[in-house]
Amino acid sequence: MAMAVQKIYPDAKVTIGPWIENGFYYDFDTEPLADKDLKKIKKEMDRIIGKNLPLIREEVTRDEAQKRIMAINEPYKMEILESIKEEPITIYHIGNEWWDLCAGPHVESTGKINRKAVELESVAGAYWRGDTNKPMLQRIYGTAWENEEQLKAYLHFKEEAKRRDHRRIGQDLDLFSIQDEAGGGLVFWHPKGAIVRHIIEDAWKKIHLQRGYDLLYTPHVAKADLWKISGHLDFYKENMFDQMEIEDELYQLRPMNCPYHILVYKRKLHSYRDFPIRVAELGTVYRYELSGSLHGLFRVRGFTQDDAHIFCLEDQIKDEIRGVLDLTEEILLQFGFDKYEVNLSTRPEKSVGDTDIWDKATDALKDALSDKGWSYEIDDGGGAFYGPKIDLKIEDALGRKWQCSTIQVDFNLPERFDITYVESNQERKRPIMIHRAVLGSLERFFGVLVEHYAGDFPLWLSPIQARLLPVTDSQLEYCNQVKERLKSNGIRAEVYSGERLPKLIRMSEKLKIPLMGVVGEKETETQTVTVRSRFGGELGTMGVDDFICRIKHAIENRTFF
Repeated sequence: MAMAVQKIYPDAKVTIGPWIENGFYYDFDTEPLADKDLKKIKKEMDRIIGKNLPLIREEVTRDEAQKRIMAINEPYKMEILESIKEEPITIYHIGNEWWDLCAGPHVESTGKINRKAVELESVAGAYWRGDTNKPMLQRIYGTAWENEEQLKAYLHFKEEAKRRDHRRIGQDLDLFSIQDEAGGGLVFWHPKGAIVRHIIEDAWKKIHLQRGYDLLYTPHVAKADLWKISGHLDFYKENMFDQMEIEDELYQLRPMNCPYHILVYKRKLHSYRDFPIRVAELGTVYRYELSGSLHGLFRVRGFTQDDAHIFCLEDQIKDEIRGVLDLTEEILLQFGFDKYEVNLSTRPEKSVGDTDIWDKATDALKDALSDKGWSYEIDDGGGAFYGPKIDLKIEDALGRKWQCSTIQVDFNLPERFDITYVESNQERKRPIMIHRAVLGSLERFFGVLVEHYAGDFPLWLSPIQARLLPVTDSQLEYCNQVKERLKSNGIRAEVYSGERLPKLIRMSEKLKIPLMGVVGEKETETQTVTVRSRFGGELGTMGVDDFICRIKHAIENRTFF
């Protein structure tokens, strides 16, 4: 592709072109490109493929590579060369017509590529090295497969993912918005989205209280000194908003909830008999993200974490981790997620804490996963500097994996905040601290949930569970009476009128309302409704009490009506 671009745009400078999941991209310093330009670039690629040019690997010295790059005036390639530490330097030639720095390997010749299984997908802007102070480049995305059938399957998957995009569905169903007047990455939850969030929060709080957690609410700001003690100002400052001065003191919007929970722990002296201590909070945090990296609900600047911290003794780590795994599974199953990818990350080169406690904590995580019967992969050296961790990715309806749950043992913050407890021999000792989140953030999880169900929420989770449709305005009074009966039974219902019945039904289906109750003259006289289900079709006429009873049964059992 890079060769084709330079054939068509001789002044284009090449930069970097890595493979990514399901494809590749290449960044060019050139005139602005549009999607319409991809067609001629693909045509040139097909011509190169048709020539069946050999791909030849050549090893050169660093000096020789520098000479060649200078000769063709490719400044970005020179910068890339400087970042390559290994020698010799490898170059790949496409026949005698073009070459590039590359580690390889590659196919034997361009003719080995199936031109019908290659597609250029889109063009986007991207800063060189992701730095807003550096030039804006033109990034071309593409995908390549072994055969045309694989490409078609991928394009179908891509179309389905587009249909499920939470940003589009969020707008169509009026669930949430991100408004320019307020700023990027700041989410406005609309009434329908807010009711789903309320259901999620309510279920989350209920199970945490059942599992022995105490709920907390803590401030959104704190003195900057708190973040010095925690180390965030040293290690995380680029992700934090600027400080604000209040009465000659500096304050900071919180990027994390952990220090607050530690301050709650420190309010009194604890005994070894008090453990484990479990505290949980749906705490909103604020993190600075570049505007170009913001993405719907998946990458925002203000979000609510389902944060919890467990303070425990060393010999309690395994049981507490197992308890978190059980709780995680129970919560995720409620929302329809039953397939996971689990990774256990171990001690990195740079870390705090002695070897003995790292080994004990890592073994406890392994034992808890084994007891749970979950298979997992080990990410050797991938743990945080302050302790080992378990990360869990959920699989959605399209088979995509999303990072949600995490469980981390922390040897760092207890030391920094000097938290202790009194042992049976009256000595002061330091407790173990476990960070954990099940959903990750409510915003991200909601986005995943929307895409998983394509906005077609199950009845118990749907913002509007039943909509009453009067055939004429003469039935409005009865419809409102039925609506109030439904609402008094905890069913989210509304009346929709003002159009002909076919349009009322069509609009309700478009808004993915699970149940519709059609009301005409006959239904009004007999005090009934004719029920239509999105998932079950026409269900016939039934009495209001029967309608209510069946809805409540479906909600209670998390089933379709």
